[in-house]
Amino acid sequence: MATLLSSSGGLPLLRSGSLPWKPPLRGRAEELRRQIAQRESRPGAAEDLNRAVDAETRRRIDAFLTGIERYRHHPYRRDLPDPPVLWTEGATRLLDYGPPSGRPVLFVPSLVNRHYILDLSPGKSLMRWLSGRGLRPLLVDWGTPGPLERRYTLTDYIAGRLERALDVVVEMHGRPVPIAGYCMGGLLTAALALRRPKSVAGLVLLATPWDFHAEDAATARRAAAFFQPYGPALERWGELPTDALQALFAQLDPLLALKKFAQFARMDPASRGAQGFVALEDWLNDGVPLVAGVARDALAGWYGRNDTAAGNWLVGGLPVDPTRIRVPTLALIPEKDRIVPPASAMALPKVIPGAQVLVPPLGHIGMVVSAGAETGVWRPLADWLTATG
Repeated sequence: MATLLSSSGGLPLLRSGSLPWKPPLRGRAEELRRQIAQRESRPGAAEDLNRAVDAETRRRIDAFLTGIERYRHHPYRRDLPDPPVLWTEGATRLLDYGPPSGRPVLFVPSLVNRHYILDLSPGKSLMRWLSGRGLRPLLVDWGTPGPLERRYTLTDYIAGRLERALDVVVEMHGRPVPIAGYCMGGLLTAALALRRPKSVAGLVLLATPWDFHAEDAATARRAAAFFQPYGPALERWGELPTDALQALFAQLDPLLALKKFAQFARMDPASRGAQGFVALEDWLNDGVPLVAGVARDALAGWYGRNDTAAGNWLVGGLPVDPTRIRVPTLALIPEKDRIVPPASAMALPKVIPGAQVLVPPLGHIGMVVSAGAETGVWRPLADWLTATG
């Protein structure tokens, strides 16, 4: 909204040539300024342009707010029942998608989003699709941090809770099992594969960051700086609130909300596309807070200092060194990922001996729920899991 409302105020600066453009845009900006000057040589043309910019600003704001209002009142509600719970500890559950005769695969999602992006709706559920292909997906649901988890660090989650979940699955199966991590969950599973190699039959990394400074170090450092004002509140609350995390993600593409809600305003509310939009947006807005110790490790350590790529990330006092991973590894790196830049994700399989890499033409979330997910990700993932170990 602030960007749109500043448009009229920016016109005089555009006309005078005093706006500070990024180098790739200077040529286009100068050409635009030249065209405006040429047209405004006619009487009244400057006022016409001012009115046109104001009208376009109002039109875009109206479309944006209309989309938000229609989203808020859309009748869709996720009613997909949870599968049986195999194991619980604290706020964490292990969901069993069956069948009992299928080969178990332990799936680990991020700590900052709900698990059900991998089980979003009947037609967009990677877990249920894999179950129908003879595998037995077991999905970690981290839950909402309680008093116990608020004291956790990444070491507690990985060397404690996640290792115990893996023990349950291995004991049930009687042999090593593949593990798969999505986004931040891939970092957790990479560390798990190093710590428990005899329990892991294979490692899958789905859109997993590693070199946080590979593509845009300045943005990564800004994310770390964003965290700093919350330091005193973290000590009091024991967690970084969901709203703060949402604001952090919004910085990655400040105009994304404008684009997607304006597009939603043009959709038929009864269409499958509109229902899919609401399902995904509900998941995005159903976040969980990040406990204080993990927030420090991730934002200051990963984003700020790039501890992962620098070799300084420790779990339980031991470095997480991917060159020592010896289990079969598959990295799925979406080509159009704006949350985890492909260069960041590619840095991890490059140093894992023998790792295979697939680059589907999808986005970070689209790789698991879009129309192209089954062909680009689900099928090659199922084939690899079936053949591995």
